[in-house]
Amino acid sequence: MNDGQQQAQVQANLPKDSHITTPALPASKSGIFGWMFFDWAAQPFFTVVTTFIFGPYFVSRFTHDPVSAQTAWSNAATVASLFIALLSPVLGAIADRSGARKPWIAFFATIKIICLLMLWQAAPGTSMLYPLVFFSLASIAAEFSIVFNDSMMPSLVPATAVGRISNTAWGLGYLGGMIVLITVVLFLAANPETGKTLLGLPPLFGLDPKTGEDARITGPIAAIWYFLFILPMFLFTPDHPKGERLAKAVRAGIADLAASLGDVRRRPGIVRFLLARMVYQDGVNGVLILGGVFAAGMFGWSTMEIGIYGIILNVVAIFGCLAASRLDGLFGSKVMVIISLVLLLTASVGIVSTGRDFTAFGLISLPVHETGGLFSTYAEKAYILYGVLIGLAFGPVQASSRSYLARSITPDEAGRYFGIYALSGRATSFMATLSFSLVTAASGSARAGMAMLILFLGGGLLLLLRTPYPANRSA
Repeated sequence: MNDGQQQAQVQANLPKDSHITTPALPASKSGIFGWMFFDWAAQPFFTVVTTFIFGPYFVSRFTHDPVSAQTAWSNAATVASLFIALLSPVLGAIADRSGARKPWIAFFATIKIICLLMLWQAAPGTSMLYPLVFFSLASIAAEFSIVFNDSMMPSLVPATAVGRISNTAWGLGYLGGMIVLITVVLFLAANPETGKTLLGLPPLFGLDPKTGEDARITGPIAAIWYFLFILPMFLFTPDHPKGERLAKAVRAGIADLAASLGDVRRRPGIVRFLLARMVYQDGVNGVLILGGVFAAGMFGWSTMEIGIYGIILNVVAIFGCLAASRLDGLFGSKVMVIISLVLLLTASVGIVSTGRDFTAFGLISLPVHETGGLFSTYAEKAYILYGVLIGLAFGPVQASSRSYLARSITPDEAGRYFGIYALSGRATSFMATLSFSLVTAASGSARAGMAMLILFLGGGLLLLLRTPYPANRSA
């Protein structure tokens, strides 16, 4: 079916009394650019707050107990994931009925921005509950916004272009995250002992690294960046026309969701894809949420070192997404997801198998003496090599999963199916972080906790191998 036929079928399948219409394919270049810029705007939250700066700061400097802090951070992510899993499908279904996505994005953007601004108050010695609450609320608002943004994609570009656009947008997001991360590392993050940044200068704005201001500032920075750069999406990207009133949309959307959940059971390929993604995305989320804090706890990395590690991963991730944007069009989204999962599995096994004087579970011994400078031990260098594999894979595995589903549904059902898609990415995501928390607490070893992520990545890969592509085809 070509894109024109798909659009005609979409309109034909809409209920006669529906107020929802689907924008014509394709959108203008400025409209597509505005949609892609959402990833550019959103990514710094995940890069500098969740993974590389604020999260590791919370573990290594906010308290004096890294193991307990890692457990608390993981638990906060678990609670956020439960809310996201429960409400994303409902919100997606409501969006299909209410039509316009932008008002929803604006609402959750406001919550996210306020919560990020509040992270500035998370000074050492204050209650641990304070940053965890605002981090969790920001995570929930961020993911809900993504549901509405993703559901716009099938109506903006032809099905043949979704893989390229999705991966390019994800790469653009990593570029934005990297720019913010480089700025933090070079001009804001300082060594608490010397008070100097990587450039040998005092931090901008007189930030005091001893009180964590160099890490706490990432909340307000991510908030301001997000506010400024979601504006192109609001200004240039066409939205679905306004549909039913909110109260009616809620009732009808919940009914539609119930019908969709019944219908999806008669679409075994989509069921298998969603189940596979549910499992492997748990592992991906675990790697993204826990990777930085694990390194901070294992090696005692400072904000500067964590930031440089993040820059390396983001540089690699940009090239990974750009390559995937081409390969997805040539070989399809399924191939790209499989390749990405193999890389993530290899990296996770490598990380878990590395200690201060060995890697590969002791099969390879590493010198214990330091070489000087940043990442001065051989174990740290090995960790960075494994991190490069993560950088290559964690963009394409998510971008191509998004295009995998977009190629398997029609635009009029995008809201509820991307809501179910968010559910599949979060329904059991608490299992990965919870497994990490339980195993780490029981064993006293964060490495043992990280090993649990391998089970999720490997299990999802096995399920995906037998999933049809596109997922609406018979196996």
